[in-house]
Amino acid sequence: MTSTHLYGANIRANGIRQHYLRYGGEGPAVVIVPGITSPAVTWGFVAERFGRSFDTYVLDVRGRGLSEASDALDYGLDAMAADLTAFAEALGLRDYAVVGHSMGARIGLRAVSRHGAQPRRLVLVDPPVSGPGRRPYPAQLPWYVDSIRLMRSGAGIEEMRRFCPTWTEAQLRLRAEWLHTCDERAIVTAFEAFQTDDIHADFPRVRCPTLLISAGRGDVIPPQDEAEIRDLLPGILTVRVETAGHMIPWDDEEGFYRAFGDFLGKPV
Repeated sequence: MTSTHLYGANIRANGIRQHYLRYGGEGPAVVIVPGITSPAVTWGFVAERFGRSFDTYVLDVRGRGLSEASDALDYGLDAMAADLTAFAEALGLRDYAVVGHSMGARIGLRAVSRHGAQPRRLVLVDPPVSGPGRRPYPAQLPWYVDSIRLMRSGAGIEEMRRFCPTWTEAQLRLRAEWLHTCDERAIVTAFEAFQTDDIHADFPRVRCPTLLISAGRGDVIPPQDEAEIRDLLPGILTVRVETAGHMIPWDDEEGFYRAFGDFLGKPV
């Protein structure tokens, strides 16, 4: 099948250079915001699928991939959320959806609730629900930092396999190639903020239709947390991909696409 990839580009928004990949080019616009150590290119296989039906943009979050990174940048959640709002405005997107995974879901939620983003739809894919006084995020920081340092030193696919033993060779190769572009300060700041940012206060402020997709085999959003989110945001739609862990499209790609149903206006 012909690739839907169009190009990669940079745009200045919220005072920084933001890099993105574009797929499809026709249909309703969708902005995909990846997680804590996922440069945009690692979501290319998902964007290829989205590009069949949607004008798809995959964002390199600040400090990752080819977007701006430096010791002087603010890597907090509010800065990243403001980036997303400014990105959509700079591109002139008026009728778009946001699909955020993990940290990217927290970015989308905060952008909508506190930074003026106005997507027509918001999809939260397995966002960390840790925060002040809550159960810690189940992953461990050294898993991220150690793997980044190894890839920065020139390690390859076999070293990467230790961290992601269930991934395919193609998935491992891509992650091994791009993980070194994740700024360690950005990762540490974002991970520590999983414990300190209160995203539950954001849910009642959301006014657009919202879908929560959670991992059935993951331990990020157990049923009791899903129930609390439904109380905080009545009307939110919830779907569990029972066969997948936190990296849902890596574990069950077709199940991930089915979870959207027609929420975005047409099937993925």
